[in-house]
Amino acid sequence: MKLDETKISSECIYSGKILSLYRDEVLLPDGKKSFRECVRHNDGAAVLLVKDGKVLLVRQFRYLYGREIYEIPAGKSDDGENPDCSALRELKEETGYIAKKLTPLCKIYSSPGFTDETIHIYLAEQFEEGISRPDEGEFLNVEFIPLEKVLEMIERGEICDSKTVAAVYKYVILNK
Repeated sequence: MKLDETKISSECIYSGKILSLYRDEVLLPDGKKSFRECVRHNDGAAVLLVKDGKVLLVRQFRYLYGREIYEIPAGKSDDGENPDCSALRELKEETGYIAKKLTPLCKIYSSPGFTDETIHIYLAEQFEEGISRPDEGEFLNVEFIPLEKVLEMIERGEICDSKTVAAVYKYVILNK
């Protein structure tokens, strides 16, 4: 059975600084029509940096969750920006670290039920410390946490950010 859905029409409901919301009418595989609410979002990039067995994490307050959360450095790509460049830029802006080499770890769909965002996740290698310059309105703390403790935090549900969980588990699998 073919599973494709065909777009019939699309209406922009909202267009903002970081996302746009569309209501698309689609033709389903069984010939019926339905609607999809679609958040269009630039792709993102994230970087896992491990130094001396410790993972570099940023801790910041996330309004939608109402609390501080731990994440690997990440952000959205600017229009037309290559994910590698986004990753390097975000790492430097948020942490000050400059990676001389990035190795792709994986890519993830952040929430495929309603958004088209893809996050490209990299491993930073051959890096040096520099000066961070977070975006205006971005407040965060940068911490190195031992890999074993990060794994425990994931297991206890203290770290729930999908890109961080994916990056750490992929790193562990590749380094067994």
